[in-house]
Amino acid sequence: MGVSTSAPQEGITVVTVDFPPVNALPVQGWYELAAAVRATGGDPTVRCVVLTAEGRGFNAGADIKEMQRTAGYDALIGANRGCYEAFAAVYECEVPVVAAVHGFCLGGGIGLVGNADVIVAADDAAFGLPELDRGALGAATHLSRLVPQHLMRALYYTSRTVTAQELHRHGSVWRVVPREQLHDAALELAREIAAKDGSLIRLAKAAINGIDPVDVRRSYRFEQGFTFEANLGGIADKHRDAFVPVEQEER
Repeated sequence: MGVSTSAPQEGITVVTVDFPPVNALPVQGWYELAAAVRATGGDPTVRCVVLTAEGRGFNAGADIKEMQRTAGYDALIGANRGCYEAFAAVYECEVPVVAAVHGFCLGGGIGLVGNADVIVAADDAAFGLPELDRGALGAATHLSRLVPQHLMRALYYTSRTVTAQELHRHGSVWRVVPREQLHDAALELAREIAAKDGSLIRLAKAAINGIDPVDVRRSYRFEQGFTFEANLGGIADKHRDAFVPVEQEER
């Protein structure tokens, strides 16, 4: 359980997230993920990173149970800072990051894939931000990188999900494959990227980030301020308690 790395072939590192049962990451998990991605990107022998997950889905966001069983705001602040670091680590990774997504990709999962360079998805993948139903606000910055503006707003306000096939039609998912082929499809693309000159691929990543029209770190940090306002106003706890009663046992 946790975050692990492997090197299936020269130039490629796979970073795997595994936090059963649904990959809802605790505070420490976000920091572990950030550290793994930064360390991998900093390795001069690596030319492409594949970000993937074990279990039922790619990512279910932050561990709301951890927030509700922790007195005060420490877990909430930790989750916000941890997400901020993990998202930034993916975006700022010195080499391209290919996200291999299966099952659900929700909340913080959108932050991860929205900051990745390319997304390969299984045909059972669904993407969405249930933030309003969980007493939070955030990651619209990253959802905006996956769908057009008005669709992003509709998805955000309703907490609905969108399928991998729909994102493929919008051009934000590179390829949709049967779930059993996801790993191979992601590695196939990673091999093509890793075949490039290592120095040039790093320059290319820096150049592309440099021409982004939106500063994703500032934009997401702005959103996080409204999450804290919702918490200080007592709105957020009400919704989190409705989703996961504090007395409920661990899944």
